Amino acid sequence: MIVAETGSATSTQTTKSTRVKDFYDLLKVRLTGVVVFSGVFGYLLGMETFSISAVIALAVGSFMITGSANTINQIIEKDYDKMMKRTQNRPLPLGIISRMEAGIYAFILALVGTILMVVFVNTYSAILSLASLVLYAFIYTPLKRITPLSVLVGAFPGAFPPMIGWVAATGFVGMEGAALFALQFMWQFPHFWAIAWVADNDYKKAGFKMLPFNGNKDVNTAIQISMYTMFLLPIGFLPTQLGMTGFASGIIASLAGAAFLYQTFGLIKEKTDKAALKIMFTSFVYLPIVQIVYLIDKI
Repeated sequence: MIVAETGSATSTQTTKSTRVKDFYDLLKVRLTGVVVFSGVFGYLLGMETFSISAVIALAVGSFMITGSANTINQIIEKDYDKMMKRTQNRPLPLGIISRMEAGIYAFILALVGTILMVVFVNTYSAILSLASLVLYAFIYTPLKRITPLSVLVGAFPGAFPPMIGWVAATGFVGMEGAALFALQFMWQFPHFWAIAWVADNDYKKAGFKMLPFNGNKDVNTAIQISMYTMFLLPIGFLPTQLGMTGFASGIIASLAGAAFLYQTFGLIKEKTDKAALKIMFTSFVYLPIVQIVYLIDKI
């Protein structure tokens, strides 16, 4: 009898633990972490006086609102996620979490995250965060199956985080906030197109149109990726020109952009998944390095 009760308790604990993990998975924590990092970077770059409560509220609020957007994205794409190998084991396609449960979860996350930012940061940053959620979840997400221009639309919410951090610290956007937005906006294109190149077969199974032009893995797409990467060189120097950071970080950011651009030449020449993977991994390294260098130079 004692053994039976222990087994039942263990089973209940395991079920609860699994449910927590399933809801945790809806947040897409690695992607959300990038958003939080960029937001805190923008705040630290723009602050005059450091506020621990504002930083924590910004980080937690951004995490919750971004997690909400990611959850809504999965609610909308539930049936399409079933078709793709990389997404078919998510909680919604597997039926572990229902759309209604996920919807309630997303609403609570967005509500609590917004309240935190309004109370402890400022209203402007909260409004921008909610605008980012709407753009990503309700405009970019459905557009993915309609037009390759969805990447352009998705680049806007993807570039909001550092600008939101700047607004959280200063209360306004200004040229400085716009420069941070521009850098991350241009970064989105080589980043997402490299991912789309590698995952092209999977995306096409679900009807997603993620590559530019005719949607093929060809030299036209590779040149498009290279062209957008080229803009990172002058944009990387903008924070220096605007007096946000010193000269050294501007030079390093431009050199990092040049190294990023060099990787795209390999894709133009080879047109292979391996070359696209190099661009994808370079994009993951480029952004945090540039952001950290800006902060170090400011200090």
